[in-house]
Amino acid sequence: MSLKVDRDSMAFTFKGGMLPMTVMELSSADPEQIREQLAGKLSQSPAFFQHTPVVLSVEKLDEPHLALERICAVCRAHKLLPVAVRGGAEPVKQSAWALGLGWFPPLEASRPRSLESVPPVEAAVVAEEEAALTSPPGVASGGRIFRGTVRSGQQITSPEGDLVVIGAVNAGAEVLAAGSVHVYGALRGRALAGIHGDPLAAIFCRELHAELLSVAGNYKRLEDIDPRLLGATVQVRLDGDQLGITALT
Repeated sequence: MSLKVDRDSMAFTFKGGMLPMTVMELSSADPEQIREQLAGKLSQSPAFFQHTPVVLSVEKLDEPHLALERICAVCRAHKLLPVAVRGGAEPVKQSAWALGLGWFPPLEASRPRSLESVPPVEAAVVAEEEAALTSPPGVASGGRIFRGTVRSGQQITSPEGDLVVIGAVNAGAEVLAAGSVHVYGALRGRALAGIHGDPLAAIFCRELHAELLSVAGNYKRLEDIDPRLLGATVQVRLDGDQLGITALT
């Protein structure tokens, strides 16, 4: 006998998602060195340090679990909120869990898996997300075209290729792509290109007013953008490990 689930009485549902998250890639486990650098960053971009959630990447460190608690304390003292740790072996995982943090495997080990290799509940979530993100007819494999305005609170994603938005992106909206993001209108929300780490990805928009721009994890917020570029048609690319914004004529 099958049981019918009353959706009106459900307290929650699982949804697949690709939330933008700042990764703090640690090359030192010295809390005092981290404190000094954070203090300098705070003076440069105080708006960023407003309870921003971060993932601590410890892939470059030896025995990071020994300093993890102190590193988290330094981050919180500067209004950053560690929510998870990426990388490390079993001791790191156990330390993260003990501190109430999530844990992600190292970047190479966290590549997308086939549905056959994931648990049934997770597979259902992935299948649901993939169905929602199916490209319309005429779009090259892996890419996606969205026609219309991306409204506040809406998130449009192309997880395997470029994303083309034929319209505007409102404030409070997000557009994300594994490849490049093209916005044929005003970009007032957040645009994240190269979400899987592609350094060759770029962002193009007809009218720049973005709340946040990010390429392969490197970002700029609205207050960091040269005011002379606001309202201009621009391209955003990585220049080394910094974002470069160039006006297009």
